[in-house]
Parts: sequence; structure tokens; C-alpha cells
Amino acid sequence: MVKCMCGIIGCLLDNKRAAPVLLNCVKKLEYRGYDSVGIATSSSDIKIKKDSGKIDDVHKNLDLDDLPGDMGIAHVRWATHGLPTKENAHPQTDCKDNIAVVHNGIIENYKELKDQLIGEGHQFKSETDTEVIPHLIEKYVEMGNNLESATRLAIGDIKGSYAIAAICRDEPNKVVGARKESPLIVGKGENEYFIASDAPAILEHTNKVIYLEDHEMVVLSEEGIEIKDIKGNVIKKEIFTIDWTPDMAEKGGYAHFMLKEIHEQPEAVKKTLLGESEIKKMVKKFPDFNRVCFVACGTSFHASLIGKYLFENLVGIPTDVSLASEFEYSADTLDEKTLVIFITQSGETADTLKALRLVNHMAKTLAIVNVLGSTVTREAEYVIYTRAGPEIGVAATKTYVSQLACIYLLAIYMSGKMELMEKLQNIPEYMETALQKEELIKEIAQKYKDSRDFFFIGRGFSFPTAMEGALKLKEITYIHGEGYAAGELKHGPLALIDEGVPVVAVTPPGKSHDKTLSNVEEVKARGAHVIGLGSSEDGVLKYEVHDMIEFEDEIDEMFSSMPYVIPLQLLSYYISVMKSIDPDKPKNLAKCVTVE
Repeated sequence: MVKCMCGIIGCLLDNKRAAPVLLNCVKKLEYRGYDSVGIATSSSDIKIKKDSGKIDDVHKNLDLDDLPGDMGIAHVRWATHGLPTKENAHPQTDCKDNIAVVHNGIIENYKELKDQLIGEGHQFKSETDTEVIPHLIEKYVEMGNNLESATRLAIGDIKGSYAIAAICRDEPNKVVGARKESPLIVGKGENEYFIASDAPAILEHTNKVIYLEDHEMVVLSEEGIEIKDIKGNVIKKEIFTIDWTPDMAEKGGYAHFMLKEIHEQPEAVKKTLLGESEIKKMVKKFPDFNRVCFVACGTSFHASLIGKYLFENLVGIPTDVSLASEFEYSADTLDEKTLVIFITQSGETADTLKALRLVNHMAKTLAIVNVLGSTVTREAEYVIYTRAGPEIGVAATKTYVSQLACIYLLAIYMSGKMELMEKLQNIPEYMETALQKEELIKEIAQKYKDSRDFFFIGRGFSFPTAMEGALKLKEITYIHGEGYAAGELKHGPLALIDEGVPVVAVTPPGKSHDKTLSNVEEVKARGAHVIGLGSSEDGVLKYEVHDMIEFEDEIDEMFSSMPYVIPLQLLSYYISVMKSIDPDKPKNLAKCVTVE
């Protein structure tokens, strides 16, 4: 289980209006979600302001900080259930607007709970999974429980992940929080108290924090902070002092968003795999296809190339991959037996949208996309959400591996080879291990940071990984990098290999291993300095290369794409930093390309 990328805040202040503080705090969490924002405060009753859009835009229209009361909750949302609309923005309330809740996470059984509550007379206003929470709390309050007890009973009914902050009109000096598999911290200031998804939100007000664990609750009141377990027993918790600077804190302690997002990749893949059941249901509705075509740009194109190998190896369907900008020149052979898969992080990429509109009447269309409610999601017949959460860095990292996870799930379910699911479920653990190579990769980056050219080589599943490594290098270091199918070296590129030129060889165990090893020997014989990525048991590769990044031996080439790309991302990141380039904002590039 993994967390949904949203941000929540709650506070109880000492004779100071809460709304301006909540607005300031939630701005620090905008990296966690940016499609809607809302604030609720309580004095004699609960007042709420919320809408879809970025925080500054919503604040300009609504004056979010103009609310009464010295306590309240706030939320910045990355939509997972329901489009980014005012109705779906948090806080969500009960039938009588007596209870307001903000929530980070995914309620897996919300449909069953919603049906049950509707049957009991509750009226819902949104499409969110979150809205069941205030209605459950309302139900238990009406049975005679206070806010704390009612929240405890409500989360007992919930299956899934959550970090919750709740307030009630009838208890105007209390904020109740709870967590399970989504982060929630408690902040202790001078006679003022906070709960938050992450420390950046509250560091301007306090650096004294308590970290809640799963199945723990917190009550903020005029008496102070009280931490309890799920049964209501009081728990003594250690208070930690955070020594981050504000700039570091905005990035969760990382120097750049890109580095933070590289480290988020194992969790991002876990979150994507959480959508397995939705893909299973989708595949059952598919007609028989005799052809698959992927359409994408940039990093998404490299994910599509891995998709080609997966579909042809596992599903046995002929599969093409087209750049979205080139697609119109080869689309005439599509028919109703073709599944065209469009991959786009933003769902707004102009070339991809144009390609989708070209074929919507000719073939079945499926979009793999990260942004709920984006144009592509409204126009494709089928949609798979990557659930990677917001990605701030321009160079794609966690959205790439999340796209790959979707493609793996789709290929496994379309092939019916469910025995492969265990290997896929192990991938996040291998990715965690790859992240542990960071210091070694930093040393390699220092060694090669002044190189003029890089070459990345691989075969089969490793060829697109090599191409993605080269793209990352070009994007954020401005060093010329080329990704080649290793067997193509002798057809021209070998002429570019000179003494000391770095060649990154992606060489996992598998069908392509021995031939790639021969290509390593070719470039080494011409003076190249080889950086090898391969198995810790691969003694021959270790002998041939100048620098070696080792992986678990059991990762074969079919499942190597996600863990093996991490060192390539880190290599580019550290070279960028060593060259005093901001990796989050490479020149001439934008996160979402909305022109052709």
C-alpha cells in the first residue's frame, strides 16, 4: 500500500486566525498536488473556501485567508477519484456540514461504504473516495460519540491508506488526525499545534515534530497534543528537532526535486501496481486485437519501445512504436482490430493529442497518463492512470517508471501469464537496492563529468534503457549522449569511439547478454572507458569494464528496465550538479509540450 500524493494541514492556534497560517503552510506542500486547494476553519460553525486550480489562482479569486477562527484544516489535491473540480476539492463534509475532513491516501472500499451510507440516508456531493469519511464520522457522532471516538470507529470501517485531519462544529477547539500508510507528522509550537503531511509545511512555525506511525491518532486541543493508538491508549512519543533549511525542506530534504523524485520511484511503482485490478477489468472488456501500436514522445517513447518487446514476447501480437509527431504519416493501415496506446505524462502533449484525434474513429484507443481529467483522458476510449503523483522536475523520472509499470501490467494480463506477476511485484525492492549505489555513481560522475560525448548501448529490453540514459544526460547536463542498439556500433557509430570516450553498457543477465559483452570488448579495444551495469555474479563483465554498477543476479533482462534506469538517472543528475547546472530547470525545455 502506498500513499496518494496530496498535502494536508491542520492547526490549533493561540488567539491567532488560522486561515492565513493554513494558506502559508499549504503553499509549502504544493509540490504534493496542484489541481485544487481548500481551507476549512471553525469558530461558531465551519466555514469553507475551496476550488480547483493552483493555490495562487484560487487564493486570488477566493481570498482563502479571509476566514474566521483560530483552528482549521487545509488540503492541496492531486486528483485520484473524481475530476479536479470544486465539488471534489477537499475539505469534504458530512450531510449537515458539521464535520469537515481532509485526506491523503486511497480508500479501497469506498464504493461499498458509499452505497451503504446512501442506503442509510446520507447524501453525497462529490465523486471522491474521501467523502465517505465525514459521513462515517457523522454516523458515529449521531450514535453519541465525540469527534475522536467517531473518527476511530470510522477508520475501523476503512480499507486502504489514509492520513486524515478532521474537525467538528460541536467541538470547536479540537483537531483529530490519524494515519495508515500515508505520512502524518505533528508539530509542537509555543501554545500552538499542527498536523501535516510533511515538515516543509510547518517549519516556519515550529521545527519540533512528532512522527506518527501506522494506526496512531492525534488529538490537538487547548490542553496540548495527545497521541493514542487505535484502541484509544495514550502513547508517549519522542519529539524531534528538524535542522533543515527552508529551501531544503520544500524539497523534502533533497537538494533538487529531480533527486527527490528519483528516490520516490520505488514508491511510485508500488502505487502504480495498486491499479492492477482496474487493468484486469479493462483487459476483460477488450475485443480480440491482431496488432498493437504505441504512440508517444520523448521519455514516453522509450517506455513504448520496452512495451513493444513485452507485447511481442508475452502477448504474441505484432507491435509498432511511433513518435507522435511522425504518426500521421503512417496511420493509414489502422483498423478496428488495432489497439493504439498513447503514453503521455501530462495528458496535454500536442503531438500526442493530434495523433489520438486522428485515429479515434479508426481503431481502439488507450491512454496511459498521469494527470486525471486531462484532455487525453477524456478523448481516449480506455484510460490507465500511472498514479505517480506530481513530478516537478522537467526531466521525467518517476513518471517514466510508472508508465513502465502500467505497460508490464497490461502485457501480463493480456498474455494471461500471471506467473510473472511475482517478478513484477519484486521490482520496487530491486529499485531500492539500486538507489543504494548512489555514492558509487557520484564517484563515477566526478570521473566523467568533463567528457564531451557519451555512448549508451544495450540490446533487446536494454536498448530503450540505454536510449533513456542518453536522453537524461542530454536534458540536464548538455553533454552529447547517444543511445544505440549495441549491434549497430559496427555499422557506423564505432568510428566515433576514441581514447577515453565513456560508453555505458546495459548488460543484465539474459538472452542478449553474451552478444552485448562482445560489443563491450569492441569499444574497449578502441580505447573507450566502459561503465558496466550488470549482475553482481557477472565476473566476465567486471573484468572487461572500467567501472561496474552491480545488481541482483535474479533480475533478468525482461524485468531490468526499472531498476537499471536508476543509476543512469543518478549519473546524469550528479554530472549536472557538478557542472553547476540546475537539473530541475534545464534550458529550453518545458514539462508539458503543448505545441507541435
